[in-house]
Amino acid sequence: MRAPTIRDVAERAGVSKSLVSLVLRGSPQVRPEKRDAVLRAVRELGYRPNAAARTLSEQRSRTVGVLLNDLRNPWFVDLLDGLNSLLHDNGLHMLLADARLNHRTGRDLARSFLDLQADGLVVVGTLPDRAALEPVAERIPVVVAGAREPVPPGVDVVAGDDTYGARLATEHLVGLGHRRIAHIAGYGAVGDLRRDSFETTMRAHGLADGAVVESGDLTEEGGYRATVRLLSRPDRPTAVFAVNDITSVGVLSAADELGLRVPRDLSVVGYDNTSISRLRHVWLTTVDNAGHEVGRRAARALLDRIEGRGGPGGVRLTAPTLEIRGTTAAVRG
Repeated sequence: MRAPTIRDVAERAGVSKSLVSLVLRGSPQVRPEKRDAVLRAVRELGYRPNAAARTLSEQRSRTVGVLLNDLRNPWFVDLLDGLNSLLHDNGLHMLLADARLNHRTGRDLARSFLDLQADGLVVVGTLPDRAALEPVAERIPVVVAGAREPVPPGVDVVAGDDTYGARLATEHLVGLGHRRIAHIAGYGAVGDLRRDSFETTMRAHGLADGAVVESGDLTEEGGYRATVRLLSRPDRPTAVFAVNDITSVGVLSAADELGLRVPRDLSVVGYDNTSISRLRHVWLTTVDNAGHEVGRRAARALLDRIEGRGGPGGVRLTAPTLEIRGTTAAVRG
């Protein structure tokens, strides 16, 4: 049997093909009884709109490309949930691509979304090569979410306020009496902002000599190795502020293997308030980086640009909060 067409729907509903198109696009200009007749015919016939034909007729694909830097980071799951919820409410669908393939295959995935006629692009996480993004931003609306690298003109950046969030984490530990505090740092602009804020806050409290920074790679293994190095020091820290929650899991593992109890012997603060931090056996004190809200704001910024309301581009920051759980306590002795 052949697939039903828009003509079949129109004949079944007793209306014109153009009116069926209006109903399928959600137009408010259709009388309720006509809309009900069309939708009933669609259900009875099992009609599915031809996406390719609709793209040609509307000159819109109703898809948004999403270039994700790290599929392993659970904070991005919260961001994508916020992003997708608002896009879906506005009749748009996400097409997700792994930005790491850029490096492994040499393909410019951002340009691939132009070939797919995406209505816009959201880059999530550390930015790909800015020069490669510029020609894309000249053709379709582009928003960067969760990153702080410089962007081409006309591109919006939506992210958490990393400077403020790192200050919250550091001041929480200082307020508990800790004077030797270590930071396991990340990389990229976000990592630099969190590290700089940690060091600035420690200096503001006269604790520059007690501030130690170890490099990490945003992974559990990186957090584990960095913590082993930190806890092997003769003046080992009494608290660790990790660049993200995944790194914090490595911190907890290393402390346990070395016979230290958290938080009695070592306080730990993470960043992002991911699902990992809320596991009962982890119950991590962490900075809530408002991933869902960042995603929704990124979607709103993109929708504004798609609808022609975008300006020259700018940075929009959400305010983080601190979630105090079971991995921080007052320093002993």
